[in-house]
Amino acid sequence: MNFKTNLECARRTPRRRLERKRPACIQTEYDSRSGKRGRLRSSQSSSLRSARALQILVLALVALSLLASCSRIQNKNANVDQSRAVTDEAGRRVVLPQKIDRIISLAPNLTEIVYAIGAGDRLVGDTTYCDYPEPAKNVAKVGDTMTPSVERIIALKPQIVLVSTASQLEAFTNQLSAQQIAVYVTKPESLDDVFHSIQMLGDLFNEHDRAASVVSGLRTRADAVDAATKTTKPVKVFYQVAGEPLYTIGRDAFTTDLIRRAGGASVTAEVPGAFPRFSDEAALAAKPEAIILPTGGPMGEANSAVVSALKNSPAVLNGRIYKINGDLLSRPGPRLVDGLEEMARALHPEAFK
Repeated sequence: MNFKTNLECARRTPRRRLERKRPACIQTEYDSRSGKRGRLRSSQSSSLRSARALQILVLALVALSLLASCSRIQNKNANVDQSRAVTDEAGRRVVLPQKIDRIISLAPNLTEIVYAIGAGDRLVGDTTYCDYPEPAKNVAKVGDTMTPSVERIIALKPQIVLVSTASQLEAFTNQLSAQQIAVYVTKPESLDDVFHSIQMLGDLFNEHDRAASVVSGLRTRADAVDAATKTTKPVKVFYQVAGEPLYTIGRDAFTTDLIRRAGGASVTAEVPGAFPRFSDEAALAAKPEAIILPTGGPMGEANSAVVSALKNSPAVLNGRIYKINGDLLSRPGPRLVDGLEEMARALHPEAFK
């Protein structure tokens, strides 16, 4: 080994020893830094995991919130889809459910329409005057036509209450509206209005085809009466609604239209209103050629008094006094055409031979 080699060895040896014998504090410091770095990396990793978990949790909460919001919107839309707005015959906007299962009728003619269009099984209440068809007698009664019990109506939980004239509205519509009960008004002033009411109620109760069939059959029969009487001379008719005091039919009564279609002409057709009072003297002065007396119920009372008051009229002198079932003439429903046919045969028997 030469000098250069020995010198190189001498230089290297202390360095290796220094590395092996480095003070513990330096080694500890190095280890501490190394350990610190390791702990730092471990802490950073833990923080990242926590941040990611928090982010996932936030996203999950947002998703749940969005789902809940969508559900509320869908439920709101579903509620909207389950209702519909219609305009009744009094011009009122009425909101109704798409499917109506609980009906209350406050007029006999409406009860008859409900049964005629196939919705009688949904009738949960009607009035004491609702006696046709036979099943209507067994339906829960809510009072009479003009003064029904609001409490009974509410207790039956109807989805719709049917009213025949606007005169009934003011007494209880607000109370029913407060209970979220819809009131639908029909206002028949002619036979065609009756046909319209039948079809409208059929549409409301999802019985369109059944109602259309009923209306079609009634129109065919009414048209046959029109054809039979169109060439006849109109007969001047006095129609008694009630007597003592005397009430008759006026311009707005559907019966006035019915008499016209039967080949008659009501002598009170130009009197304002639907059922005006009329004096005996005015009735006699009108010189009616025929008197129609509805029988049965309050509209058939005091017939003899009317005949006595008009004993000098052409109608009484010629024996042209006709008694017809009042239900067929006073209820603007499906049986009104029965009354039309009977009245036409009475006024113009020659046209139906």
